[in-house]
Amino acid sequence: MRWERLFADLEAQAAAADAAELAGEVVERTRTEVAALRLVDRLRAAVGHPVRLSCRGGEQVVGVLERTGPDWALVAERPDREALVPLAAVTSIAGLDALSAIPGSEGRVAARLGLAYALRGVARDRSSTVVTLVDATRIAGTLDRVGADFVEIAEHAAGEARRARAVRQVRTVPMAALAVVRAS
Repeated sequence: MRWERLFADLEAQAAAADAAELAGEVVERTRTEVAALRLVDRLRAAVGHPVRLSCRGGEQVVGVLERTGPDWALVAERPDREALVPLAAVTSIAGLDALSAIPGSEGRVAARLGLAYALRGVARDRSSTVVTLVDATRIAGTLDRVGADFVEIAEHAAGEARRARAVRQVRTVPMAALAVVRAS
């Protein structure tokens, strides 16, 4: 009887040590996996869900996350208004659950569709926009040109079509200064 209790005790100690080692390994693997996640991986898992993005300059973007790129997010604030947000301007995000997309699973093509690509789509559309800069300056107008690291905005009244007589000036803005681009 004594031997059986001794062996049972030794087996229980070995099982506890194995469980503790496994738990430590799981914690370490989880830390390693989380360390590989990018913000865009967190956002890609939230497409179709409501989010609140707080941006530099105090801007808030609230709505349903429609799409993401490697450095931007598109949020439908309401059915007739979308906001394109450079991730570099985001200071916090509310509404993300615990899920994340697998890093790198967006594909090679999608990974190359950066902010300049998205802005070129807005410029091609010729829609009236209101651009908010990281210092909270607002510029109403139409995106005329999109360079590698800048945009040119023909300033005119919000909601108005771009016409030569309506343009007050053309302003060049570094992409790093963009906080939110909204269709007006």
